[in-house]
Amino acid sequence: MATAFAAAVVPLAGAGTASATTGSECRSATVQYRIVGADGNVVGADWTSQGGFHAWDTVPGTVEVRLAPGQNVAEDCKYPVSLAEYTTEGPDWFTSGHQTLVDKATVHLGAADVAGGDDAKRTWQKLTVKSPDCYGQIDLYGDDVTYDGQTGEGHGPAPYQPGNVVTPYHLIAAWNGGEKECTPSTPESPTPSETQPSTPATPTTPADSTPPAETTAPPTPKPSTTPPTDSDVPPMESNPPATPKPSPSDSGPPLAETGSSAPVGAIAGGAAVVVALGAGALVMSRRARRSS
Repeated sequence: MATAFAAAVVPLAGAGTASATTGSECRSATVQYRIVGADGNVVGADWTSQGGFHAWDTVPGTVEVRLAPGQNVAEDCKYPVSLAEYTTEGPDWFTSGHQTLVDKATVHLGAADVAGGDDAKRTWQKLTVKSPDCYGQIDLYGDDVTYDGQTGEGHGPAPYQPGNVVTPYHLIAAWNGGEKECTPSTPESPTPSETQPSTPATPTTPADSTPPAETTAPPTPKPSTTPPTDSDVPPMESNPPATPKPSPSDSGPPLAETGSSAPVGAIAGGAAVVVALGAGALVMSRRARRSS
């Protein structure tokens, strides 16, 4: 028995850890990206997995994505990658304020999207969103959730720096920029209307002239750095885990045994003896009454 167990353990000790799959189990995979312009040429650096927040020189309206080379991805493993564009209140994360989702695109990467040795002739999946014309933020992340602040399946909280709402989750990289506000900073002047003169109201003495005590709400904690990023993204869950079945409890009283091994004969025999004794006692009682 010990020999068989040792033989089963030995192959696991030599298994590699760089694979994106173990048998039929899908694990996290590393995503690479690059920005391409309207002419199809690469803008800036070529394929990279570098995370962080970047100030854009050119708005990344189209991003190509693939899985990094050297990963063994099974045919049934899929990795959703999304690109989302938001309007913001400032040109960087710390001044972004309220963010409003404008556009979002999602692709699913698989075994055919793993980079190899002959990539010059290959085409890669593209993510394209609208280019903002004001302050904005663009997020590249590893799931297909729409982070727009709505509730329900497939939606999540919108990113909001003052409230420390650090979304999207599974963030790979982000870009900020813009040179103007997305909405006017001052409201439009109302149209003047003719008003009738009115008699000024007689001032009344307030019931209590003591000013109320000022209360200040505790400040909301603000993150001192930009949200974390990671190019390793989880796979899409195709089959939810099965609900475990409840196991029987040993705390309750045992059920009566009715099988062939249960002592049914002994119990029945004891019951017959009790019945016979009771019948004998009844007969003796009747005889005693007649003799008296």
